[in-house]
Amino acid sequence: MRQKVNDLMLHNSVFIWIALATGAILLLPLIAMQFTTEVKWDETDFIVMGSLLFGVTSLFVLAVRKAPRKHRLLIGCIFVAAFLYLWAELAVGVFTDLGS
Repeated sequence: MRQKVNDLMLHNSVFIWIALATGAILLLPLIAMQFTTEVKWDETDFIVMGSLLFGVTSLFVLAVRKAPRKHRLLIGCIFVAAFLYLWAELAVGVFTDLGS
């Protein structure tokens, strides 16, 4: 008897869920901008952050499809570290100072 594959990572519908989650996360700064002047995002900020969120999570899905299931946690940690590095670098240039 064949076992049903019930792994969301293997279904292409996971990309729809990623897009919906990205949109939901981007609602947070949009709502914050309505209540405080400390959050000042323009269209470029939303585009860059949306691309970063969707891109990193989509690449994670594609990577775990190719790797054995036991390596998912390690791959996830690598992608989280890469995301946090890019986010910090794009936000304020924490690790490199190109202005000097």
